[in-house]
Amino acid sequence: MQKSDLIYEGKCKKIFKVEGASDKVWMEFKDNLTAYNNKKKSSFTGKGRLNRDTSSLLFQYLSVSNHWVKDQGETGMITQSLSMIPLEVVVRNRLAGSTAKKFQKKDGTPLSSPLFELYYKDESLGDPFISSEQAVVLGWSSIEEIDQIKTMALLVNEEFSALCSKVNLELIDFKLEFGKTSKGELLLGDEISADSCRIWTTKGKRLDKDRFRLDLGNVKEGYQEIYEKLKSAI
Repeated sequence: MQKSDLIYEGKCKKIFKVEGASDKVWMEFKDNLTAYNNKKKSSFTGKGRLNRDTSSLLFQYLSVSNHWVKDQGETGMITQSLSMIPLEVVVRNRLAGSTAKKFQKKDGTPLSSPLFELYYKDESLGDPFISSEQAVVLGWSSIEEIDQIKTMALLVNEEFSALCSKVNLELIDFKLEFGKTSKGELLLGDEISADSCRIWTTKGKRLDKDRFRLDLGNVKEGYQEIYEKLKSAI
């Protein structure tokens, strides 16, 4: 496959058209590293490949329908072209980061059951938390889609958590995005990587982007460990 015109460039990915395949796009993962809505920036060599490889691994492992078609080159991924729903879907197994702080809970406080949350994807507004009713009334999704998204997200959590547990990792929380094909099929899209998840060892060592957010160092090593351990579990 050959990449064509650039459609969109985000903080950590570029999206291109694919020549002769209007139903596909070419996602190119960048080495950029960002946090706090792009207020903190850095990079490391090989990050794009690690995030592509981790995402590809998980898309192929999970039973939830998703946009992955095949990997392309060192940092590329061919995916189904989707009309993205402007919602960030978060599932939490423990309270961590800003959510723990908001409720004045200890970082890592366990929850009695997975917590499903929605955020409106608009960086200029700080990606605000919203209710499912707001998402429907404001026209960003339908109640049927929200129900389907919740079912899919909780299934991802169940399968992803089980995979982590095989290699002494714990899935703390993660973010997902969903979109629809031209035929209206709802698919899991975007990426699932150390950029979009919190993953700790069972001894509490953080391996994900919190190593960058919190200036813990060895960011690349954390991303690498996540990928290698998940790969070994499959």
